[in-house]
Amino acid sequence: MNLLIRLLISTSFLAPLGQLLAQDQAQTGLPRTKLTVGFHQVEVQVASTPAQQSTGLMYRAEMPQHEGMLFVFPEAKQQCFWMKNTLIPLTAAFVADDGTVINLEDMQPQTTQSHCSAKPVRFVLEVNQGWFMKKGLKAGMRLVGPPFKTGS
Repeated sequence: MNLLIRLLISTSFLAPLGQLLAQDQAQTGLPRTKLTVGFHQVEVQVASTPAQQSTGLMYRAEMPQHEGMLFVFPEAKQQCFWMKNTLIPLTAAFVADDGTVINLEDMQPQTTQSHCSAKPVRFVLEVNQGWFMKKGLKAGMRLVGPPFKTGS
């Protein structure tokens, strides 16, 4: 019985420690989908919960050029992002419900400068910095994929 009590006490301390350590690691197991813009495709992880969104792309040393992360919020409002604990330079595309890119913001690693949407949006797509520019893509272009409403 004494051994059982010691085991229970020791494991009760390990669970919070494991959660604390996991908070400082990149999240890579989120659901994925593909988006297209023009002739270009990007595979994105979808961050739809507050916990997933608060970690975002933090702690990643690199990300393949054809990948990104799509943040999906429950309602359209001004979205602001910063780069604390984010190690790679990113571009944030603030996106309307129909997939139209409202504005693009280049963001530098490990900074707390806010980068905000020019209008209320529910979606923010983060990709490697320069991805849009290299492909000649600008604000006003339209992303196509499962999360976005198609016109009627």
